[in-house]
Amino acid sequence: MRLNRVVLAALLFGLLHLSPTARAADDAAVESISKIYTTFEAALKEAPKDVGARAASIGPTLSETFDFPAMIRLAAGPKWKTFTPEQQGALTEAFGRYFTATYATRLAQAAGGKFTVKPQSEARGANRVVQTEVANKDGDTSQVDFLVGSGNRVQDVYLNGNVSEVASLRGSFAEPLKTGGADGLLTFMRDRTTGMLAVKPAP
Repeated sequence: MRLNRVVLAALLFGLLHLSPTARAADDAAVESISKIYTTFEAALKEAPKDVGARAASIGPTLSETFDFPAMIRLAAGPKWKTFTPEQQGALTEAFGRYFTATYATRLAQAAGGKFTVKPQSEARGANRVVQTEVANKDGDTSQVDFLVGSGNRVQDVYLNGNVSEVASLRGSFAEPLKTGGADGLLTFMRDRTTGMLAVKPAP
C-alpha cells in the first residue's frame, strides 16, 4: 500500500514537465523514460477521459518501453517455471493489459506538478538505472527510478531507490497464485483490469 501511494505521488501528481536535459540523445535508457513521460504528458493534456480511453492512448508506448514478459515472470516468482508455455503466454498478455490499466487509472487522477529526469543513467550490473524526481502540486518530492534492461525496456520501478514495484506486484499476486495457480492469477488480473477499465470520469 505504501508503494502504491508514493508511486501515485510520482506518476499522478500532474502534468509531467520533462527537463530539457531529460532527452539526452546519447543515453538510450534515458530516452526510453522520456518517451514514457512524453506519452503521459500528452494524455494528461487531452480532455478528461475514462480509464479505458487513457489505456488505449498510453498502451502502445508502455508495450514498447516496458518488458512485460520479464516483469510478470519476476512477479509470479518460482511458480512461473511450472506453468505451460500457453499459460505463460496468457499471463503475459493479461499482465500487459493489467499494468496499462493501472497506469491509466493513476493518470486519470492527475493534478498539477513537475517531473524531472536525470540526464544520464547509471550502470547496475548488466542494466541501467534512470533516476527521476517528481514534485507534487504542493512541492513535496519523491524519487522514482527505473531499471532499464535489454533493449532499453523497463524491468522495474523503484521508490526512493530501493522499494520495488515488481515486489509489490508479487505480494498482490501471492494469494491468487496460492489458491488457483496460473488460472487463479489470470482470473485475478483479468477481473481487476475489467474493473479499472469500467471506471468513468467524475462529472
